[in-house]
Amino acid sequence: MTQNYKQIQRQIETLQRQAEKLRRQEVGGVVDRIKVAIKHYGLTAEQLGFGATSGSAKAELKKSPPARSAKYTDGQGNIWSGMGKRPYWLRDALNAGRTLEEFAASSLLTKASSAKVKTVKRWKSKVLYRDQAGHTWTGMGPRPRWLKEALAAGQTLEQLAA
Repeated sequence: MTQNYKQIQRQIETLQRQAEKLRRQEVGGVVDRIKVAIKHYGLTAEQLGFGATSGSAKAELKKSPPARSAKYTDGQGNIWSGMGKRPYWLRDALNAGRTLEEFAASSLLTKASSAKVKTVKRWKSKVLYRDQAGHTWTGMGPRPRWLKEALAAGQTLEQLAA
């Protein structure tokens, strides 16, 4: 008996639905058994490898993301650096009528208000060479293009001395 393409596609879809239904049933049974074992042995998330300090070698090899200071906090341990998507706790509060300014981290506000202007001391470099166009070179680092071109054109370092 020959089947056409549409019939085979329908059979595939039917089999995929059946497979997904069986998978859901099996996963449900596995989850139930895991829950019983967790309750029986009193296991914690850290012991299962879901906590911040798991003892597995794989967790130790993972590099933690760079720490960012909290720009927003709700005072209940929830923080947000202001980078990426807004977390659910903040979205829910904003949808409830609160403002973003209410969640601004107080440590940032005090730092910003008491910050002093810091001046950076720089070494004054003495200009050793200058051309007619105003280009300068202190003699430190590689020779700049203008100096290479001037030397190639026949000028000497003594002629370019500032």
